[in-house]
Amino acid sequence: MNSEKETKGCCCGGGEAGKLALDQLNAILTKWQGLKGALIPVLQEAQEAYGYLPREIILAIAGSMQIPVSQIYGVVTFYSQFHLNPRGKNIIRVCQGTACHVRGAKAILAALEDNLQVKAGGTTPDLKFTLETVACIGACGLAPVMMVNDDTHGRLTPESVPKLLAQYA
Repeated sequence: MNSEKETKGCCCGGGEAGKLALDQLNAILTKWQGLKGALIPVLQEAQEAYGYLPREIILAIAGSMQIPVSQIYGVVTFYSQFHLNPRGKNIIRVCQGTACHVRGAKAILAALEDNLQVKAGGTTPDLKFTLETVACIGACGLAPVMMVNDDTHGRLTPESVPKLLAQYA
């Protein structure tokens, strides 16, 4: 994995930036080389380094660890912690639990989708926001609730959404 040819198709681009990115992946793979059960920690560290797990990185991991690509995709798609697409700088999680549902979570989600011009599960083209739904945030007394990164926002209304988003833009 040290030829320039291998960096051209990489998510990280060719040239010096691609070489640095591949050096980072090589360091991760070297750290875990030969250790049984290392796939998940390798995937976690690779995702931490790149922000998500692009196809090229998965192929490189498969080759280095001698694990079928299909097996790696099986792991990546099974665990919700792994992402195959770029994610936004700000991760918005909208609670869809019972208390939030009863108190208008559907309208909050609709307002977010309208304001961001992206559906739940998507990321804005400028990579500022990723919009997700979750089963429960655990702040039922503040319903309807959403989190932006590590910040919890409760007692939301559809009208409060634009001002709240502006804090993170």
